[in-house]
Amino acid sequence: MFVESNAYDEGSMIPPRFATRKVAGGTGASVPLRWENEPAGTRSYVLTMIDHHPVAHEWLHWLVVDIPLGAHELPEGASRTGAMPAGAMELGNTGGRAGYGGPQPPVGSGPHRYEVTIHALDVPRLGVHADATLGEVRAAMHGHVLGTASLTGYFEQ
Repeated sequence: MFVESNAYDEGSMIPPRFATRKVAGGTGASVPLRWENEPAGTRSYVLTMIDHHPVAHEWLHWLVVDIPLGAHELPEGASRTGAMPAGAMELGNTGGRAGYGGPQPPVGSGPHRYEVTIHALDVPRLGVHADATLGEVRAAMHGHVLGTASLTGYFEQ
């Protein structure tokens, strides 16, 4: 299984347009993603995007559950639009809003590592509520993850 983006390569810088509007050049558009080669038995996906920099304290930028099996991509800017796959549910990020929240690291804190992970699950729906936390999603995923794939990008200001 793999996940990739046509906007940035593994280990490279995330373009500024995917940052929040409070960052120079930021549009707040969600990053485009594509994934393939899921394990046999996959019935749905969960997507996470987390900032792993120490000052970010595992800041959750995007959490999507119940992505249907037939979906293998999210186009640029899909978050909070009709371009999201039918049935997918965007949950709240650490910023307090459902959907994608682009990078906006503290100025001068150095490069932040943003990890997008696609989790292939053996259930068609995770069964969490729209206000579920990342911890609750992880608990619901326990025992249902067949495989994962990650893409890491960096951003700083």
